[in-house]
Amino acid sequence: MRGLASTYLSLMLATGLATVIGCGGHAQKQVAGAKVETRAPANPIAVSRMAQGVQAMKDKAPDKALEFFREAIKQDDKLWEARFDLGVVLAQTGDLAGAEEALTKASKLAGGDEDVAIALAEVRRRRGSTKDAADGLEEFLKANPSSLAARALYVTSLRESSQYDAAIAQARDVLSKKPADATALAELSLCYLARGNHDTAELVAKQALDANPKSAVAHRANGLIALAEGDDALAFQSFQKASTEDPRDTTSRLNMASVLMRAGAYGKAEEQYRATLAVAPEDADAMTGLAASLRAQADPKSPAKLEEAKALYEKVLAADPHAVAAELNLGVLYMDYLKRPAEAKTMFTRFLDDAPKSHPARAAAEKYLTAVSAAAPTPPPAPAPVPAPAPPPKK
Repeated sequence: MRGLASTYLSLMLATGLATVIGCGGHAQKQVAGAKVETRAPANPIAVSRMAQGVQAMKDKAPDKALEFFREAIKQDDKLWEARFDLGVVLAQTGDLAGAEEALTKASKLAGGDEDVAIALAEVRRRRGSTKDAADGLEEFLKANPSSLAARALYVTSLRESSQYDAAIAQARDVLSKKPADATALAELSLCYLARGNHDTAELVAKQALDANPKSAVAHRANGLIALAEGDDALAFQSFQKASTEDPRDTTSRLNMASVLMRAGAYGKAEEQYRATLAVAPEDADAMTGLAASLRAQADPKSPAKLEEAKALYEKVLAADPHAVAAELNLGVLYMDYLKRPAEAKTMFTRFLDDAPKSHPARAAAEKYLTAVSAAAPTPPPAPAPVPAPAPPPKK
């Protein structure tokens, strides 16, 4: 499922490593430590720099942390732990391309570390490369079949890449080992939902809640099912319950904001996006959503909201130059609101270069590009402000 009311993906940082996010979780925790003691590297200076990087993260100084982790790698390029921590921090600050590069190198050096495999898959999912995420996890699981955390994320990645039969088979495998696992049950319900089997999806989602009535994952799954059935009110209530059960899980707030956007309650949606950013200041999806809500409220006589929206899109693109949602929406902002066709043309061209062929907004972007190239006086209708993937289960 894709569209305005879908959920968003993020990388959760906990105890110095990236952990599984199932049902699209955004619960963000402070980095408490890195893998400094995993194995003794040849260069003690590298270890010292890595420890300084961890301390910088505790002090909420990610720029300093990045400097220390890069220096650690410079001192010892075989120190995969430093590459891992570098990738985690880059993902936290929004540089997903850089994070994927660092984590890919860490994966090659680590020799099958579970945390690295999971972190790399999460970054690939956030970049929209769900098949690559699934393929990487498949390789990891061949050598590490007992990793339930990786297998749960594998289920998610399979579903997101439309490999529903394989996802269902893997979810059942997890449940054979953990029969009352609410996360696996919620993911299984979303697999059935994606196949259009709403009755079975509802039944399995209910089982997830029965297994754990306080599971934010299960409440989100129920919300997505309600959303698919057109019951926005029930969906909103389910997302609200998920947020209550896990206040730091920003996915539920993003879901609520999406429902509000669809209902035209742009001011209320803005509140949810700002609440998300209060917990996760670098969340690219929240920034993109906030910009869309500001754009929808803009008054031509008062350009402050448009300028803030523009700044938010630019911030997202500064961290990830290939963030297609920001490219598309900034193009719409330039074309329809700021009346700057040259910049609009640049953004639509970038979007079409970066977006996958299957992206649902490609046709709209192509029409925009044709219109701006021909200097047409009236562009086509704007696409949905925040295209985003559907959520997987959160661990």
